[in-house]
Amino acid sequence: MGAVSGDILPMSHGAEPPALNLEGLYRDESGRVLATLIRLLGDFDLAEEAMQEAFLAALRHWPHEGLPERPTGWLITTARRKALDQLRRRTWLAARRHTLEHLEALERRGMSDETDEDMHDDALRLIFTCCHPALATEAQVALTLRTVCGLSTEEISHAFLVPVATLAQRLVRAKQKIREAAIPYCVPPREQLPDRLKAVMLVIYLVFNEGYAASSGEARVRQALCAEAIRLGRHLAKLMPHEPEVRALLALMLLHDSRRDARVDLQGDIVLLDDQDRTRWDHRQIQEGLALVESALRARVPPGSYALQAAIAAVHAQAARTSDTDWHQIADLYERLMRITDSPVVKLNHAVAVGMADGPARGLELLNALEARDELGYYHLFPATRADLLYRLERWDDAADAYRQALALTTNEAEQRFLRRRLLEAEARAATPAPGEGDRDACD
Repeated sequence: MGAVSGDILPMSHGAEPPALNLEGLYRDESGRVLATLIRLLGDFDLAEEAMQEAFLAALRHWPHEGLPERPTGWLITTARRKALDQLRRRTWLAARRHTLEHLEALERRGMSDETDEDMHDDALRLIFTCCHPALATEAQVALTLRTVCGLSTEEISHAFLVPVATLAQRLVRAKQKIREAAIPYCVPPREQLPDRLKAVMLVIYLVFNEGYAASSGEARVRQALCAEAIRLGRHLAKLMPHEPEVRALLALMLLHDSRRDARVDLQGDIVLLDDQDRTRWDHRQIQEGLALVESALRARVPPGSYALQAAIAAVHAQAARTSDTDWHQIADLYERLMRITDSPVVKLNHAVAVGMADGPARGLELLNALEARDELGYYHLFPATRADLLYRLERWDDAADAYRQALALTTNEAEQRFLRRRLLEAEARAATPAPGEGDRDACD
């Protein structure tokens, strides 16, 4: 997925082939490829199989022939032809004949590669298909993350805290339901949009979150996913211009994404919000986000969860320096957010805000109360937050223990490097005697 396809220049004659990063291309573009193939083939399984064959063909050809001018278009065309070959071998399947005839007609017309706009629209069509009310909410989100976001079954099972086999079966049933119920692959009529809006907004934000803070792999940020989620958010805002929560969702993504260039250093290591160079934030994007937040909050309805989250992001964006951040206002906004959602992650963020506004001891009290509910034992940011509060309280041994717990729960390499550095700092502090302590020991 994302806005990076089509930007790779063709190889010049006699040039050395550029280094291929097929794994990265698969991670960033497989969602767009799959969305278009599902539209063309009308079958999730056939589309996934054809896409895998296309990437295998790329692995065979590209190292010797070089990158095509439009890698994503090449993959779609190759996958379409692979599917056509498969269907010709399965002509006894009556259910496939329509697809076979459709693909053969495309080949006869010499259909060119899909345009970027076609592929963008396919992603939104696929989200609405996956978010059909006939599917359970868990299936809607899981299927969208698998097809649009390109997450592996293992990554999604980790996010849902279910065994891989359970998640895989859930995906199989969802695709079967779409096939048997003949759920159309399209953006539904305007009168049906509200029924799917909540789920569509959720999955767009989940796509953005996976890009903003990748759950696994080496990179902290997957910018292609962030860009695609923002593009889909803009499209949704055009479809439903009078929905303040849609504008708020777009604002929230824009404000978070505005910090992307400052969130990691040249080595790909995490830079905390307090340490970021705010001159590197995208201030044009911030202004657009702030205007959308204001518009959403002025609507004649109580602010929803996206509006309140966007308002929190706006407070951060408006602070010229870390010391200017109004943490009391942020804590108040999180309190309002907790009244409309029972999310333990919101409660965790509220504890962080209170810890910044009223001191780490108060934040730790809220964290202890949250821990008693045992809702975030799987979430690496819970022990990481505890470690930070303990570190600020100079409880070095306890902080080190919490950093070790967080390390055991994260699979993102950038976060692992950051947590290891903080762990080493806490261990070093714990091993250093307090001023005067060494002299007293010597006297004893």
